[in-house]
Amino acid sequence: MEHKLTCIICPRGCQLTVDDNFNVSGNSCPRGAVYGAQEIRDPQRTLTSTVKTNSKILRVCPVKTNKTIKKGLQFQVMEEVNKVVASVPIHLGDVLVANIAGSGADLIATREILE
Repeated sequence: MEHKLTCIICPRGCQLTVDDNFNVSGNSCPRGAVYGAQEIRDPQRTLTSTVKTNSKILRVCPVKTNKTIKKGLQFQVMEEVNKVVASVPIHLGDVLVANIAGSGADLIATREILE
């Protein structure tokens, strides 16, 4: 069986075909081949969202996972994200939750909020 995918690694959006042996065709670069095989074997995503803060100026802070998580864990991770209230000052890259929902990824701030 063949799987058809659109590569999301770069703006080209190559149309990939992945066979049952995880051989990838249609990619313009080696990164597309890695993505195609990974997407069929074990899909992963970087999760981005916002968390509440105790700041009087900015009530939410943008966040992301510092590495990809298994696609099937997204809802569990979001349940944890929704419970977070970050205290100012918040610095770019601060770890707000280590190993969020047992995913192996840390939830980090992607903006500074100093007051």
